[in-house]
Amino acid sequence: MIYQNNHIKIEVEKSDIPWLKVLPLIEYKEMSQVPRDIRIEIYDTLHTIEKLMIEYYNPTKINIASFGNYMPIVHWHIMARFDNDSHYPEPMWGEKQRNVILKLPFFDIFCRRLIEILDS
Repeated sequence: MIYQNNHIKIEVEKSDIPWLKVLPLIEYKEMSQVPRDIRIEIYDTLHTIEKLMIEYYNPTKINIASFGNYMPIVHWHIMARFDNDSHYPEPMWGEKQRNVILKLPFFDIFCRRLIEILDS
């Protein structure tokens, strides 16, 4: 976990691309169960992460997904995708397209910048 406040937390998904998960602290099964103020905070957080990923990494595309089939609680995956990453254009859960080691700016610096923005 890289961030937590009174309503949400942000976790890192281990991957060869920048990939975070945003989760409410209370384990809701469906989005319709999440209180409005927390829904707004989640969407604002996704917006902040997306903007910073675009600015910091200049990706080909940002992917945001919420499935919850394996982990049946409301949560969102947000990832920076690149046309030369290991799975592109497939989803990260799909078939690997190539073996590659991406040369990207440091993920730790990205996370520190994100925390600074969220805490401000």
